[in-house]
Amino acid sequence: MVTREKLTRIFLWILVLFGGPVVGAKLFDLVVLAGAWSANPPASLALLPYGDAWPVDTGLFFIPFSAATQVAGFGALIAGWRTPWHYRWMLCMPSVGSLLLLVLTVLAFWPMNYALYHHAIHVKDHITDAESIAMAHRWVMLDWVRVGCASAIYVIALRALTLPYPQAVVPRDPPVVRVLLGLALLGVAAFIVWFVSNLF
Repeated sequence: MVTREKLTRIFLWILVLFGGPVVGAKLFDLVVLAGAWSANPPASLALLPYGDAWPVDTGLFFIPFSAATQVAGFGALIAGWRTPWHYRWMLCMPSVGSLLLLVLTVLAFWPMNYALYHHAIHVKDHITDAESIAMAHRWVMLDWVRVGCASAIYVIALRALTLPYPQAVVPRDPPVVRVLLGLALLGVAAFIVWFVSNLF
């Protein structure tokens, strides 16, 4: 029989094993790829990793790995929900933190990617050269925030995995709290479904 402790640890292992490559690849993406295309906009925007000139889409790596960390993060949180708060907060941070980074990606990075790419290929050009320079710098700054948060999430998940699993069990939440948590999880699931449906 799989106990809550084993299930939590399985999810944490998945989170750590998939999260490490995501953080490393994101740092490479920021320093090397973004470092190239943001070096001297608008001319350097020709190096953006999109379009026919790039046979491999970076999303083919980031999407499945990030999805695995998202599922593992919430799996660990749900399995370890009855642990004391001194441990549970380390289960909350990877799930909630990675969800917030996904929301940031959708709200901030997707519109900037669209605008910068279309400015680079002179299609539907609705930003000026000066705006593209400012947007490229804002993209890089926000991506440092994203990499920093992803690194912190990874360290917290690794810490949760290496600590002894608490044997103390907190009392069950009142029914109203459980209903609110269920609604929150449904909202998360709906957002992820919407996110995935907009990828294709």
